[in-house]
Amino acid sequence: MNVHHSLYPRVPPQGIYFEALVEQAFRWIKKPFTVIKGTGRNQPSHDLLVEDKKISLKTETGVGTGSKLISITKLCTTEREPWTPEVLIQRALEHLGRYDIILMLRAVWKPPLIHYQLLEIPVENLKLIHRAELHLVGKRKGRQSLGADVLGDGEVIFHVHFDGSDGKCQIRNLPVGNCSFPDWTYSHLSDLRKTNQ
Repeated sequence: MNVHHSLYPRVPPQGIYFEALVEQAFRWIKKPFTVIKGTGRNQPSHDLLVEDKKISLKTETGVGTGSKLISITKLCTTEREPWTPEVLIQRALEHLGRYDIILMLRAVWKPPLIHYQLLEIPVENLKLIHRAELHLVGKRKGRQSLGADVLGDGEVIFHVHFDGSDGKCQIRNLPVGNCSFPDWTYSHLSDLRKTNQ
């Protein structure tokens, strides 16, 4: 993280930049791993294979990121037809079946600091999507979005949303407390008030 912020003092790592940091971290600790390339736009594979564990890397680094609830803006893409609840849920479950671990880096902006959380999102919890009773949401013309709260032990544990416009499956309002914290936290001094830098 220090290396990243030495180049980009006010921009959190995201996407391929976070993937590169994780790869470099494994190289530094000399842990055997394999970088895995995606198999296609709609059928992505895991990002890393470490000790036979398939790892997907995610980031949530927008200025609006809160400290308690997680959003995954693209769990997967399910843009093919048919656009029905049964098919969409099955595609999401097939996608989750490709991973053993989902590792997420989150940036919580509290100027002048950026507080980072590194979380392991339990794949088994996300697989509870199979319980979702999807219903139409929004007033979009054409293919409409579908969404539902997902229950676990009688309580809402997150909201799943299938976006009719771009075909993405999104996860919303997943409590941070339902995830595992690796033994790591980090805060970076980033004076966001200095807009002339």
